[in-house]
Amino acid sequence: ARSICAEMHSGFTNLRNNMPMNVTAVLPGMGWNVAVQRDIDRIAAMWTELRQKYAAEGPFLFGHFTVADAFYAPVVSRFATYGVRLPEAAKAYADYILNLPAMQEWIDGARAEHDFLADDEPYRTAPDEDTLVAANQ
Repeated sequence: ARSICAEMHSGFTNLRNNMPMNVTAVLPGMGWNVAVQRDIDRIAAMWTELRQKYAAEGPFLFGHFTVADAFYAPVVSRFATYGVRLPEAAKAYADYILNLPAMQEWIDGARAEHDFLADDEPYRTAPDEDTLVAANQ
């Protein structure tokens, strides 16, 4: 678990740079390139291997919930935002994480915010002032 957390912490820069996390957006296909696909493939392979190895112990990467699942929750969100296609085992894991009550609470909280940070939203334009006022009421 430490190893894959370290890999998440220090790696996957192509994914991070090209597919920033944004749970309020639906951006299928945006940000994709060959380097991003290499990151996606590595993550999917890791998830698939771990789920096969620990399936009998539960639905999380190591069977039971660990910090590794928390580290990869933002990746699950990115994959949903950008419509990333995953192999069956990796998709099942991502779907399970997305449907956890804690994840839904986190997503609902993020959707309730209406801040727009241009640097974090390269594929969208800022909402006009009337939209911001309405959203904050």
